[in-house]
Amino acid sequence: MAENKKKPNPIDVHVGSRIRLRRNMMGMSQEKLGELLGITFQQIQKYEKGSNRVGASRLQAISSILSVPVSFFFEDAPTENPPGGFGESAGANYVVDFLSSTEGLQLNRAFIRIQDPKVRRKILDLVKTLADDED
Repeated sequence: MAENKKKPNPIDVHVGSRIRLRRNMMGMSQEKLGELLGITFQQIQKYEKGSNRVGASRLQAISSILSVPVSFFFEDAPTENPPGGFGESAGANYVVDFLSSTEGLQLNRAFIRIQDPKVRRKILDLVKTLADDED
C-alpha cells in the first residue's frame, strides 16, 4: 500500500520559511511565538515547514508579533508558471538559506544595530570588495 502523502504547497513552504526567518532575526524561540499566539511550538514547526497552512487571522497575528507587514511573508514567493517556466528565483532561496544560517543571523543582527547610514554603506562596500577579491 503506497502512502498518499501530499507535498506542501510551495507558497505555504515559502510563508513558513519567512516566519522562521523573521522569528530568528528577532531571536525569538518557537516556544515564545507559540505562547504569544496561544498554540504549541509544534504547531509553529508545522507552519515553518509548510506542512500546515497558516490562516489569514493567524498570519495577521504573527505579523503583529514579529513587527512586519503581512506582505513580508510573501516577498519573493514562488509564482505559478507553466511547466518548464521559471518559478521562484534561485536568489530568493539562497538569501533565505543565508539568513537562516548562524553566520547570516549574527551578521544581520549586528548590522541592524549600526545606526549610522554612512557606516552601513562602508560595511557594504567592504563586503563587496572582499567578495570581488575572492573571484
